[in-house]
Amino acid sequence: MSTRFDARRILRAIAAPVLAVVVAVVVTSLILAAANDPVGQVWSVILSPPKPRVVAAIINAATVYYLSAVAVAIGFKMNLFNIGVDGQYRIAAFFAALVAGQGWLPGPLNVLLGLAVAVLTGGIWAAVAGILKVWRGVSEVISTIMLNAIATFLVALLLRKAALEPGGSNIVQTKPIPESSRVPGFPLIPGSSREIYGLVILAILVGIAYWFVLNKTRFGFDLRATGASETAAVASGVNVGRMVAVSMIISGGVAGLVGMPLLFGQDYSYGSTFQPGLGFAGIAIALLGRNHPVGIAFAALLWSFLDQQSNALQIQAGVSDKLVLVIQGVIVLSVVIAYEIVRRANVRLEQRRVAARLAAEAGTPLQGARA
Repeated sequence: MSTRFDARRILRAIAAPVLAVVVAVVVTSLILAAANDPVGQVWSVILSPPKPRVVAAIINAATVYYLSAVAVAIGFKMNLFNIGVDGQYRIAAFFAALVAGQGWLPGPLNVLLGLAVAVLTGGIWAAVAGILKVWRGVSEVISTIMLNAIATFLVALLLRKAALEPGGSNIVQTKPIPESSRVPGFPLIPGSSREIYGLVILAILVGIAYWFVLNKTRFGFDLRATGASETAAVASGVNVGRMVAVSMIISGGVAGLVGMPLLFGQDYSYGSTFQPGLGFAGIAIALLGRNHPVGIAFAALLWSFLDQQSNALQIQAGVSDKLVLVIQGVIVLSVVIAYEIVRRANVRLEQRRVAARLAAEAGTPLQGARA
C-alpha cells in the first residue's frame, strides 16, 4: 500500500513538468509548420545525442542555472517573488572579483573570501527589497525589478572606474584572480577537452543545504507555513515581518553565488562580457522544477540542454537558434497551466477517495445491524 501510494505521488509530481514539455513541443511544431520550416529536421537536431564536449558544457551551464533557480525557489517557498536575482548576482560577482583579484589571502582562502563577499553583497542588495516590503509594504516584484536596473548601471559605472582595460580591446574587466586562487575543473566526461567546473560541488552543497533547512529545521517549517498562510503563521507565533526580511536576504545570498563557478572556473575576472540573464532563467527553472532541489536539477539540465543544442540549428536545419527561446518561453507558460490542471485533478481524486472511504465506514455498522 505504501509503495503504491509513493508511486502515485511521484507520478503526480512529474505529471505537470512532463505535460508542460509536451505542450511546448506541440506548440513549437505548429509554429514551425506555419512558418514552413522543417519540423522533423529541427527536432532531429535538438534531440540528437550531444558530443562529449557539449555534454560538459551542458553540465557547466546547468550548475550556474541551478544556483540561480535555488535562489528564486527560496523566495517562492515564502510566497515571495525575488525577480532581482539577476541584479544580485551581477553586483555580487563584481565585488567578489574585485576583492579576490587583490590576492590578499593565499590560494583556497582567497577563494573562500571571494565566496563570502559574494554572499554578503547579494544578501545586502536583496535586503533592500525585504526592508521595503516589511516597513513600507512595497511589492518585492516592483522593488527587485528596479534594483536590477540600478545594479546593472552601478556595476557598469564602478567597472569603468576600478577595472583594467587591456590594450587593443574594448573589453573592460577587473584585475584577474591570481592563478593560485583559480578552482581547477574535473575531467569527468570521457573524450571531452572541456572540464566540469570545480565549483559544481558548491551547487551540490547548496542544494543539500536548501533541502535540509527547508524540511528538517524550525526555520524551514516557519518559512513554508508563512508562505502557505500568513494568518495561520501569525496565529502560531511566527514573526512574519522578520521571516520576509530573512528569507529575502538568504535568497539574495544564494543569488550572490550564481556567478562564482564562472568567476573562479572560467573567466577569472568580472568584465563587460560576463554572462548576463542568469537570474531570469532561474525563475523559469524553479517553476519547472517545482521548487524541489532534485526537480530543479533536472529542469536546469533540460534548460542547459536546449541552450547548447540550439547552436547547431542555423547550420544543420536552416533555422535561427533563437527558436529555443520560443521553446523555453512556451515551457514557462505551459508549466503554470499544467500545474493548475494537475492540482485540480489531484483535488478531484482526493475527494473521491475520501468519499469512498466515508461510504465504506458508514456501510460497515449498517451491514452488522442487518446481520
